[in-house]
Amino acid sequence: MDKEALLKTTDDLMKKSIEKFSHELSTIRTGRASIALLDGVKVECYNSVVPINQVAQITVRDAKTIEVRPWDVQVLPDIEKGILKSSIGINPVNDGKIIRLSLPPLTEERRKDVVKQCHKISEDFRVSIRNERRITVDNVKKIEKEKKITEDDKFKLETALQKMTDLYIKKVDEILTSKEKEVMQV
Repeated sequence: MDKEALLKTTDDLMKKSIEKFSHELSTIRTGRASIALLDGVKVECYNSVVPINQVAQITVRDAKTIEVRPWDVQVLPDIEKGILKSSIGINPVNDGKIIRLSLPPLTEERRKDVVKQCHKISEDFRVSIRNERRITVDNVKKIEKEKKITEDDKFKLETALQKMTDLYIKKVDEILTSKEKEVMQV
């Protein structure tokens, strides 16, 4: 494996970590309506379990309301059960055609808990990024022992990997700061 391929592979893995981190933070309830809140909701219907977005259109009505409009009205009770079983903690209001989810405002204590949760998630992803660097550095050392690269190349690769790691950890911090501001806004 050549040096550029090694760096490219590590870069791709770190990018995927950033994307996963952003997605995971988007599913955290902030007091603002977001379609991402329903990403983990599964609905048991048609003799199978499917994601809610496969049986209904989900829209954000306003900053505090999400509407779930099923493709088939017969599935409405199943969608309601799926939402109640999920861990989003919002009670659905079923009017016979549409399910509305009204997000209650977050208390100051709950906002602080959400920020703590975001910090924990961000630290997990920082560790993930550092692990990617560590694995690649181990591979670089192995390649150097096999005399496929010089010691100078090893140091250059390690320096490049450290810069890459610092860049991605900075991105995690930026995303976290943005989410923190979103959560703490009243």
